[in-house]
Amino acid sequence: MASNEQIARTRLTELKRDLLALSESGGEDRKPVELDQQSVGRLSRLDSMQVQAMAKAADARRAMEIRRIDAAISRLEAGEYGWCVECGEAIAPKRLETDPAAPRCSTCA
Repeated sequence: MASNEQIARTRLTELKRDLLALSESGGEDRKPVELDQQSVGRLSRLDSMQVQAMAKAADARRAMEIRRIDAAISRLEAGEYGWCVECGEAIAPKRLETDPAAPRCSTCA
């Protein structure tokens, strides 16, 4: 039977892999928008720019989540996983089940 730490490590690793795959698959949306108004109408260009901005924002959120996951893996390796980084109290198992990268207990969050 797998320990809680092994389960957490597996979940964190899978989440990170999924986020990295999403980042790689969305590369087309982040390309610069063509300025040639002959080939793309003004509204289409504005739509493309909006899609590009949304893709960049999604990338930034994914990068932040990957940093949270890496920090959680570091806490696992240091034997500090499951303990609040603010107050030092145990993080509720349900909270870690919902968000395995949670660095704080619900009180400190």
